[in-house]
Amino acid sequence: MNDLVRRWRRWRHGKKFASIGKRCSFNGPFLEVDGHVELGDGCKIRNNVILRTRGRGKILIDDLCGISYHCYLEATTVIKVGRFTGIAEFTVLRDTNHSVMGTHEHWRQTPHIAEPIVIGQACMITSRCYIGPGVAIGDGAVVGPNSVVMKDIAPYEVWAGNPARRIAHRLHGVPDSFKRRHEELLQTYGLREDRFGVKQAMEEMKDLAASGVNRAADERDRIKQQLGIADGTPTP
Repeated sequence: MNDLVRRWRRWRHGKKFASIGKRCSFNGPFLEVDGHVELGDGCKIRNNVILRTRGRGKILIDDLCGISYHCYLEATTVIKVGRFTGIAEFTVLRDTNHSVMGTHEHWRQTPHIAEPIVIGQACMITSRCYIGPGVAIGDGAVVGPNSVVMKDIAPYEVWAGNPARRIAHRLHGVPDSFKRRHEELLQTYGLREDRFGVKQAMEEMKDLAASGVNRAADERDRIKQQLGIADGTPTP
């Protein structure tokens, strides 16, 4: 992609956002932005992404995030994605779903359940995942491919499956073979240059996680209180 095309896409797609930061890039001609979506500095969005809000809903994407091909984000309350987080291809984040339990009525006639989704900083959401209403994913967490996440994930945990469940922690209980492999990779390739303060942010996250703080869950609860949303409250 030459510089002229890159600048044209930045201008054309940039007009679709409620606000957009500096140095954002768009790798493709198709991007649907419907409603109130805010994009931070240095974000990268690939082709065929849909960002859609309804009513007073908002999608808030912080600095230096990446959203890959064919991802779909839809909010009627708030979806918030922390800085340095990557969302891989074909992943869906939807803060609203039909209330179908406890009734025999057709799902089109039932009310919706809508609760904010908050994804913390430096998270890795891999391919073909579904993140449901009310979920908070802690800083540094990893979600494996094809996972359906309907519960909160603590910082630095690794979850996978349908329904997703905790399978590991990135720092605790790591087998010696994994540690040796990591050290070998570091010696061979090293870490990439830190141009954006990632190392400092990761150290802060590690200290908070060690103290049991899940900033994503705290932020989710704050947004719910601000919006006057109780757990499982139907929306019109």
